[in-house]
Amino acid sequence: MKKTIALLLVLVLALGMLAGCGGSNDTAEAPAADSGETAETPAAEISVAAIETAYGSEMWQQVAEAFTAETGIKVNLTTDKNLEDVIGPAMQGGEFPDVIHLATGREAGLTEQFIKDKNIADITDVLSMTVPGEDVTVADKIAGGFTETSLTNPYGDGKTYLAPMFYSPCGLFYNAGLFAEKGWEVPTTWDEMWELGDKAMEEGIYLFTYPTTGYFDAFLYALMYTVGGPEFFDAATHYEDGIWDTEEAKECFDIIAKLATYTNPITPAQANDQDFTQNQQLVLDNKALFMPNGTWIVGEMAEAPRAEGFQWGMTALPAATEGGDCYSYTWFEQAWIPAGAENIDAAKQFIAFLYSDTACEIFAAAGAIQPVLGIADTLEGDNQMFYSIYDDGAKAAMGNFASYTAVAGLGTVREVFMDPVNSLVNGEITEEQWIENIKTASAQMLANIQS
Repeated sequence: MKKTIALLLVLVLALGMLAGCGGSNDTAEAPAADSGETAETPAAEISVAAIETAYGSEMWQQVAEAFTAETGIKVNLTTDKNLEDVIGPAMQGGEFPDVIHLATGREAGLTEQFIKDKNIADITDVLSMTVPGEDVTVADKIAGGFTETSLTNPYGDGKTYLAPMFYSPCGLFYNAGLFAEKGWEVPTTWDEMWELGDKAMEEGIYLFTYPTTGYFDAFLYALMYTVGGPEFFDAATHYEDGIWDTEEAKECFDIIAKLATYTNPITPAQANDQDFTQNQQLVLDNKALFMPNGTWIVGEMAEAPRAEGFQWGMTALPAATEGGDCYSYTWFEQAWIPAGAENIDAAKQFIAFLYSDTACEIFAAAGAIQPVLGIADTLEGDNQMFYSIYDDGAKAAMGNFASYTAVAGLGTVREVFMDPVNSLVNGEITEEQWIENIKTASAQMLANIQS
């Protein structure tokens, strides 16, 4: 009998220990809400680093708080206008944010470096995740095409590594009030553009300026589509052998080189991340007619002085020939997870939440428009005009140059293709020198292309 009782006691203790172990996991059940619902709260916290742009940083704080309220995951948020300088030192020491919102095309090239080194986590499964707080998946929310481009799938392996964020139709921005005052028509072909440039110069107004050479990414991509369509774009952005000797490539180079001669000469001196708004100011002051930009320009220059009667206008790039297609590049930012992040699962939840109605409303209030279905219908004012450009006959251009493995002495796409525009404007290099440098670099890019 004593043996039997002892055995029973041992079994009870064992069952108690198993029950205790079974109740210890990575999530803790939150107290029931007033409605009687319960929510599982992952016992985790994540670090999020986001570039502070014209949209400001407050929207990120609000989204982080909303995410915590929905999931229970705490967010340690870092925002800065020079984000690379803030997070760079720690990352060199092996400490990575769990989520980084930093687009390609910036002067520091940090995102491009992570892509080249294949240090970005695969987030394909995020597309099939249910948006926190909703009953639809992320893929159900994102507009078509945004996860099928090299900007999100840089290796061409059918997987998504960067999440598409705030999108903006890009094009040539101008003072519509000035055009109305002068009775000028917005050019629909490049021949008309040169004619307008000569006419404006007679009144001391330059045809063109640009914030920084980085803004030539969207310009060049749309131009490639304009002169050669998607076939030429795909071949050029994958450095196809001999592509830069084609008639389409020569036309692209000729247009940019000629545009350099119509550019306000003060532009290169101000074409940097500190002074770029002074180049944008040239359009507001009627010292230049057009500049390549995105819809964020309105908020970025909201407090800037402007000529009397100023009114924002936006047009796609002119067609190569009469009756040809006009293209507007769809530029969008990206969010991604470093491969070395400690909390990848929770980081994926955060990225999924960025497409929630709650997050989209917060972002939109600051002027940042997420690429989700139906959002354009909710816009007003200038944004309604900008985002309707594709309804007015322009075609959408999307994609970018293929990634390639970093090679000593080989610059970034921006350094090779776009930064030399400053030297074209200053007369420091010729069009032929620029083309030869592109051919040399492109051959190396092709030899080291990532797949």
